[in-house]
Amino acid sequence: MLSRMRKTYDAAFKATVALEAAKGEKTIAQMASKYGVHPNQVRKWKEQLLRMLPDLFSDRRKKEAVEQEELEAELFRQIGQLRVENEWQKKISAASIEEKRRLVEEGNEEVSVVRQCDLLGLSRSTYYYRSSGEGEKNLQLMRLLDEAYTKAPFCEVRRLTVG
Repeated sequence: MLSRMRKTYDAAFKATVALEAAKGEKTIAQMASKYGVHPNQVRKWKEQLLRMLPDLFSDRRKKEAVEQEELEAELFRQIGQLRVENEWQKKISAASIEEKRRLVEEGNEEVSVVRQCDLLGLSRSTYYYRSSGEGEKNLQLMRLLDEAYTKAPFCEVRRLTVG
């Protein structure tokens, strides 16, 4: 048993048949036999031609083309932004908090500080935090504890704090 292959027609052929059908000089049956196409197919191509003709001369197609170009431009911009961020993020692989702080570039116009911190996995409060250091009283207490431990290293922490 032979399988029947479905016929495919190129756009130029369809346009020729549809245009001739739209002229109405011959019946659809005559055209179908002339071109070897089923009459229903000729009718569909004719309807499609007549439905699409008004759009051919309208400004809507121009607007759609402009919108498409704007969308493509925005997508290319986003792709570029993601590329920049990806390259930037490769620099930081496994850095300490201090290294990550140094990697943030405040003057970078392509990637904001907020986005850089996000990419680094660094909270902004950690980025902006500056240690004030230990107070003099706390340093004095730590020195006293060190001296006591040096004199009696066998004493536990509880004994040092009580005694």
